[in-house]
Amino acid sequence: MKALMNNKHGTKWIWGLPQLFILTVVVLIGCSNEVESIRNASSQEIVEHMKQSVKLGEMKEGDRDKLEKLYHLNSDEIEDFALYTASSNVEAQELLVIRTKKVEQVGNVTKQIKKRMEAQATKFKDYRPEEYALIQSHVLKTIGPYVLLAVSADAEKIGSAFEEALKSN
Repeated sequence: MKALMNNKHGTKWIWGLPQLFILTVVVLIGCSNEVESIRNASSQEIVEHMKQSVKLGEMKEGDRDKLEKLYHLNSDEIEDFALYTASSNVEAQELLVIRTKKVEQVGNVTKQIKKRMEAQATKFKDYRPEEYALIQSHVLKTIGPYVLLAVSADAEKIGSAFEEALKSN
């Protein structure tokens, strides 16, 4: 079976089933989902991988209550997480790795994180300009069901370590 198609010059192109099959395969490969090519890891495993590349400094670990207080996240969306915040209220450093239960929940999680970053920027803008600069250069990345927030002088390195930790072998 052959399909005829006219181009803008009136010339007819003939497409056969093999050509249509090849075109379909190419389109499907191009639209493949990155979720299938990432490693399944806990948030804490990802942080441990990051610690091999970047010194996280004097940050304190946060629990589920701290996560909900800072980010107003619904715990029903969170599979697991690792949260580290500055040891002092006058510092802006934060590290958050979240694995959502479903990829579809990543959008809401990132929305809440952005709200937190806006609030922090307002808080630090005139008070501590050097901390404000860290907030302005934060890294927010998503890979499949995973979300990273890094507010640090090493935010870019942390982002790279996050990506590296999730590469499938």
